[in-house]
Formats: sequence, structure tokens, C-alpha cells
Amino acid sequence: MRADISLAVNNARDERRRRFVELYDDHSEAVLRYALRRTDAHAAGDVLAETFLVAWRRLERVPAEPRPWLLAVARRVLANQRRADARRAALVLRMRAEPRGRAAEPIERLDVAAALERLSARDREALLLVYWDGLALGEAARVLGCSALAFRSRLHRARRRLSRVLDDEAEHPSEERDTYVRAAS
Repeated sequence: MRADISLAVNNARDERRRRFVELYDDHSEAVLRYALRRTDAHAAGDVLAETFLVAWRRLERVPAEPRPWLLAVARRVLANQRRADARRAALVLRMRAEPRGRAAEPIERLDVAAALERLSARDREALLLVYWDGLALGEAARVLGCSALAFRSRLHRARRRLSRVLDDEAEHPSEERDTYVRAAS
């Protein structure tokens, strides 16, 4: 009896896998062409991958004529990419406009993405949840599995560390900063 159940499960997995491969083989080119008409090649590859990830997860819901459904998924993936790009740009603008240090001047030359990369993953996550994803403190705390008070402290420390990175960049731009960092280490 156990062997029969195991065989049935394996057959179901094989059938699911076969169906997905057939779906991909038949429609991946159309999805990729759709994405390429709307974005660059790198992003189009991401759209293709994410579209078929959705298809794999929802394989039971894929209709008999899957192409329109797949293109609708690709359209939503592209919309999500555009929203993420807009949030990223808004984050850069907000961070440039936020006062920092004693002078309270906006950030002029700093590549904010580079500044964020210089932070720990923990600090970066706290900042991005609030400034990029637009979550309230309590919501961000739930995402990280901590109390709102603990998250507030984490965010405060992350802002302070980011401010130091920005101040370091302002005092020691690019080449000078690299020399300064090497000399300090």
C-alpha cells in the first residue's frame, strides 16, 4: 500500500514537471518577446523567470489557453518592477533631501546605493523597510519579528550609521576616501 502511494505521488510530480516544461517550451519565447518590447534585455530575463515562477506555483490555475494568462502575469511583473524602480528613485530623492550632520545640507554627489552597501545588512534592511517599502514602524517591526520599540532603536542606529557614511563621503570623496580608508586600516 505504501509503495502504491509513493508511486502515485511520484507520478503526480512527474506529470506536474512535464506539464510545466511543456508550458515553458511552448510559451517562453512569446513571454520574452513581450517583455523585451517593454524593457531592457536584463530586466526582460527577470520578467521571464518571475512569470514562469508564478506559473509553476499556480500550475493548477493555468488555463487551457495559457498564453494570455502568461502575458497578463508578465504585465503584472513589469508593473511591479516599475513600482520598485519608482520606490528606489523616491528613496534616493528622500535621502538626498534629508538633513544630515551640522550643516543640514542635502546630499549632492553621493551614490546612495553605494552608501547603503557600506552598511550592514541589518541596518540596510531597517532603512529600506521604512524609506523604500514605506512601512510604518510597527509594520516593519512585524516583518523583522521584533517589537516596535526594538525596531525604533534599530532604525535610529541605522540612520546614525548612514549619516556617518554620508559624512565620510562628503569629507573624503571617491579617490580621497579610498586613500583615507587605506590609511586608517
